[in-house]
Amino acid sequence: MKALALLVAGTLAVPGAAGVGDPLFPDLGNGGYDVRHYDVSFAFTPVTYDFSATVKIAARTTHALSSFNLDTDGHEIDAVTVNGRPAAWTLSPGRTGQELTVAPERALDGRFTAEISLHGNGKAPRSGLTGWRFGPDGGFAAAAQASRADTFFPVNDHPSDKATWTFRVKVPEGYVATANGELRSRRGDLWTFEAREPMASELLGLAVVKGTYLYGTGPRGLPLRHVVPQGEEARYGPIAAETGAQIAWAERRFGRFPFSTYGVHIYPGYTDALENQTLSLFGTGWFTKPTYSNTMIHELVHQWFGDSVTPSTWQDAWLNEGPAVFYAAVWNEEQGREKLADKMRTVYGRLDAVRAQDGPPGRPKALGGYNIYDGGALVLYALRTEVGERAFDRVMRTWVARHKDGNASTEDFVAHAVRTTRHPGLDTFLRAWLYGEKNPPLHDWSAS
Repeated sequence: MKALALLVAGTLAVPGAAGVGDPLFPDLGNGGYDVRHYDVSFAFTPVTYDFSATVKIAARTTHALSSFNLDTDGHEIDAVTVNGRPAAWTLSPGRTGQELTVAPERALDGRFTAEISLHGNGKAPRSGLTGWRFGPDGGFAAAAQASRADTFFPVNDHPSDKATWTFRVKVPEGYVATANGELRSRRGDLWTFEAREPMASELLGLAVVKGTYLYGTGPRGLPLRHVVPQGEEARYGPIAAETGAQIAWAERRFGRFPFSTYGVHIYPGYTDALENQTLSLFGTGWFTKPTYSNTMIHELVHQWFGDSVTPSTWQDAWLNEGPAVFYAAVWNEEQGREKLADKMRTVYGRLDAVRAQDGPPGRPKALGGYNIYDGGALVLYALRTEVGERAFDRVMRTWVARHKDGNASTEDFVAHAVRTTRHPGLDTFLRAWLYGEKNPPLHDWSAS
């Protein structure tokens, strides 16, 4: 199918771009429209890993469209409609997955809806990495970061296009469903969740597991709900219960928790930790370590830095990881363990070599590196050293308030810090730390 330019109300309609031009992942996401809401119906069969789904999308064009794309990977597409009418579609290979190109009967200009029905298997081959994580219970949990939400269903898979979400998850007896946001209802085997605050697709918290829901209350009555492995409530319940005090600790630094609920999902099918919005995901292995609360703080801090305030592009990822590493180190010091300055001195010694190989914190060559995580934390430590603790705290607190539920870039952060502190020379100072080939001077430290 070749998408053609069409006229709609006298305006030339052209195909939407098959990517948003992200500096690290140019083909992620899609151009020409902005998704406002996803309504996902998902039915999963444990052990066999078969699933079927329907995704309803409410969106608005950013220019008149003759066709548009969605990111998908490893599914069988059954039907596509646009504004309630059948639409032509094709699947083609992409660099990170597949491209679903949809050509409606009539060109689009303004609000529109699309509905995609599909089926597949969680363990089916994908073009790229998968976001599915499987446990010994025959279930799964989603770990979609950075670009693997498309292995669950078609989506505009870039953090710049945040939307609200409804999840309707059908599961068999003996299993529970999880998803982002609040559990609005449970009728028989159908669980319905509402994520009322905008969310990037990479923060998908979908799961079907043999688990137990535990409930609590955080600061100001914030509803907390956690999911722990079935039969291990006595082991993990006290750990989940620490979350309320951790939120109170974070709120003293950043202000009110940005979402209507929070919790942790502890799953033996996962080995890492991930900040899925409103429901952070942890592998059970973290809780064999005496410092497990550091990791809980790391993912909690992400609810402000990364989830509520989401990077404009993946090259801005230090804005997620830098604060999470920095404040976990602050927490660690307050627990009587490693001093923040000692950790930052170690990072300083290593970072010059990492800058040369992987790029500086504000201009990384790839995701997931030391430059983004610990290097990003060092940038914040240097900023605090330069402007003082009170000014630094004001920068961080007002940053998450100013950009709540939105997207922001490294350049936005530089401008915000300069405007908030009015500190002489701060623009040049931050640019040297964020983009320089070598660390600027700090204390009497030197590179290894």
